[in-house]
Amino acid sequence: MQAWDTMVVTLAMLMPATVDAKIFQRCDLAMKLEEAGLNSFKGYTIGGLLCMAHYESGFDTSFVDRNPDGSSAYGIFQLNSTWWCDSGVTPTQNLCHVECHELFNRHILDDIMCAKQIVSSQNGMNTWDSWSQHYSGHDLSEWLKGCHMYAKPYTTEINS
Repeated sequence: MQAWDTMVVTLAMLMPATVDAKIFQRCDLAMKLEEAGLNSFKGYTIGGLLCMAHYESGFDTSFVDRNPDGSSAYGIFQLNSTWWCDSGVTPTQNLCHVECHELFNRHILDDIMCAKQIVSSQNGMNTWDSWSQHYSGHDLSEWLKGCHMYAKPYTTEINS
């Protein structure tokens, strides 16, 4: 009976997430990260964060990765339930003070705030395996190629 209860709770948590989930386009995510002040945050670039998010989730807010230890990683930045969010299933430190199912929607400010906390931690971007596997000195500006996030239109007000 307990397994059935756990499955019902898990399904109930996932149902709203699938309705409001989003797979971001690269440049749209770059803009969100820029707006959140992540360009040059702790010495990392938007390109680096895009690289990490691409390899972690494919920019998909609904992505979940189950780990052999029973924990799971959630959302666009694959925040692990052991450390960063509370899944309600496994023990957690919940250092970002967020429920894991809240990371599934298109509103990624909570994901970004948690990512900032992780980047500010002792391990920084090395917290994510994909960072050390795919960064390794590559030119991360390629991740911004074709994005016009820095070419914001300027408006001039003319007083008549």
